[in-house]
Amino acid sequence: MQNPAVVLSGAMQPIQDILKAVRSAGVDGQTLELVHLRISQINGCSACVDGGAKAARKAGVSDERLAAVAAWREAPYFTPAERAALALAEAATRLADRSDPVSDEVWDTAATYFEEKQLAALVLMIGVTNLFNRLNATTRQIAGAWG
Repeated sequence: MQNPAVVLSGAMQPIQDILKAVRSAGVDGQTLELVHLRISQINGCSACVDGGAKAARKAGVSDERLAAVAAWREAPYFTPAERAALALAEAATRLADRSDPVSDEVWDTAATYFEEKQLAALVLMIGVTNLFNRLNATTRQIAGAWG
């Protein structure tokens, strides 16, 4: 089966509109792509990991940073703002892992680097990425098949 958002007429465009709004909120494009890639790694979505790595490279993320994003806590290649965004992305993706998945500490750290509009964009990027991961993994989309 194709991605369900493609199968249902009218489903893909609203998702794309959300992503357009996310990209216009002032969050650095590399940060958004790193967030997308890390979430996709966590969820095991091969199509999104593949596409996310390509999009991150296109946004200017170095191969060194791409290779280390899964270990961002230990790697020296990420800014404090990127680390805050990645921590928020992981927490909001792993909701079932703990009773307080997005702790005040995680949120407050992100809020020191991002204003409200940017935080909204990050939360939407996290949500849309998780949506695509679930659609693609469920329907076994193939890495590289979308170009």
